[in-house]
Amino acid sequence: MATAELTTHELIAKHRPTLDQALEAIRTRAYWSPHPEHPKAYGENGSLDAAAGKAAFDALLGNRLDLGQAGTDDWVGGEVSPYGIELGVEYPHANLDELLPAMRSGMRQWRDAGAEMRAVICLEILKRISDRTHEFAHAVMHTSGQAFMMAFQAGGPHAQDRGLEAVAYAYVEQVRTPDTAEWTKPQGKRDPLALTKQFTPVPRGIALVIGCNTFPTWNGYPGLFASLATGNAVLVKPHPRAVLPLALTVQVARQVLAEAGFDPNLVALAAERPGEGIAKTLATRPEVRIIDYTGSTVFGDWLEANARQAEVYTEKAGVNTVIVDSTDNYKGMLSNLAFSLSLYSGQMCTTPQNLLIPRDGIRTEEGPRTFDEVVADLARAVDGLLGDDARANALLGAIVNPDVKARLEAAAGLGEVALASREIANPEFPDAVVRTPVIVKLDGAKPDDEAAYMSECFGPVSFAVAVDSAADAVELLRRTVREKGAMTVGAYTTDEEVEQAVQEACLEEAAQLSLNLTGGVYVNQTAAFSDFHGSGGNPAANSALCDGAFVANRFRVVEVRREA
Repeated sequence: MATAELTTHELIAKHRPTLDQALEAIRTRAYWSPHPEHPKAYGENGSLDAAAGKAAFDALLGNRLDLGQAGTDDWVGGEVSPYGIELGVEYPHANLDELLPAMRSGMRQWRDAGAEMRAVICLEILKRISDRTHEFAHAVMHTSGQAFMMAFQAGGPHAQDRGLEAVAYAYVEQVRTPDTAEWTKPQGKRDPLALTKQFTPVPRGIALVIGCNTFPTWNGYPGLFASLATGNAVLVKPHPRAVLPLALTVQVARQVLAEAGFDPNLVALAAERPGEGIAKTLATRPEVRIIDYTGSTVFGDWLEANARQAEVYTEKAGVNTVIVDSTDNYKGMLSNLAFSLSLYSGQMCTTPQNLLIPRDGIRTEEGPRTFDEVVADLARAVDGLLGDDARANALLGAIVNPDVKARLEAAAGLGEVALASREIANPEFPDAVVRTPVIVKLDGAKPDDEAAYMSECFGPVSFAVAVDSAADAVELLRRTVREKGAMTVGAYTTDEEVEQAVQEACLEEAAQLSLNLTGGVYVNQTAAFSDFHGSGGNPAANSALCDGAFVANRFRVVEVRREA
């Protein structure tokens, strides 16, 4: 076991104030973040500035990332950036029969450390990751295809916020029960019954994080830190095209654990050979008792059905819907929707797909607009937003994989194209595949069109669906969420009855709703400590980021009773 360089007193003194602020933030749901969003905020107190972060990333390329973890039997790699760069980083490949027992061997000491110590060690890990945000931003950019600023913010401070949020919830749930209690039951004339009771949160076992390609840190950190903070060892299985950000995360976690005197094998990486497909093997190992997964519905459903020994937390596909009934800020609505459809080429689980618009048109402060006018105006808003290639590259990023490109190209054949996708050159990265969104008109009354708009078309594809009325839009929304799931729902209306109908549908179908967004907040963005990402109540996800349910079943409380 490593000799502790970080003492309990030092860690608590350093991080307890931040933990307390996080606890207050999840209670009040007010805005708060300890992680700066602006790149210029870094460069002091040990953090890397822009130049140092880029140099650190460049130094990783073409090299082997030796984590020093148990059971390494080979070295694997092969990541190619969506921007056309071969990363050339090699990662340890694990013999699971050696690695998994090594991970379990440190769990007793980690369990006995207690909820507070585990929390502040998690915060130390997050602090060190935060100090390297510029380096992580390049790693996220060149594995996900996000543009740099989005990779910096979503892959850096926003992901770190979500990790800290999970730690806060984990701490709350663990300390809900006292460590000890004196129990006395009166017996009338006889002596009372008296017991001393001890309550200990105990981990379930090894937690498996199955990473995604598009948001490796943002989607990976909640499960990773929720499991670690509740006493479990964590095995991180990254997406084969997005290994580097999570491998760096594992590296930092192992360093901090060792410096605090714990077994670094409590956190390990499970990189795989091309085509090896180890997720199914890992998911059904008896040592794996918790699984966090973000990705396709097909594999998410398989995990829920087959990983019977584990608690499975999934975020899968959904069909996100926006109802457009009426507005008193037409230009603001169009601008907001245009940005939401364009951000990261629509490669977000929260991007709107279906825009339900009455076929007779909508009411605006500028007068009525027909269905065709609304769609044409939205197409012009997207064109205006992305008209400058430099701005377009900064918003769109790159297409993450060939499947997204294929869906985008096929979408044009599904209906009348209101906005054609166009190719944009990226002068800095000429091999990047950059495409603007496509908007396709469909008819909600035609059964042939339903197959298109009732399936998730992940990427920069949106459907403007003509419906008979606002009431029909609400019913189609309700059916879509119930059958296909939704991570987000949006609505634009000045009619109180329509607003209430939409709200009731979302309450009944457990979908997160945003109403009349016309400014700088978008339906596909959520804020840690305040917004819930997903609800866990519809087919798109069986859990929410973050709430008590996301952490409470990652541990159990074991009681020891003694006569007083």
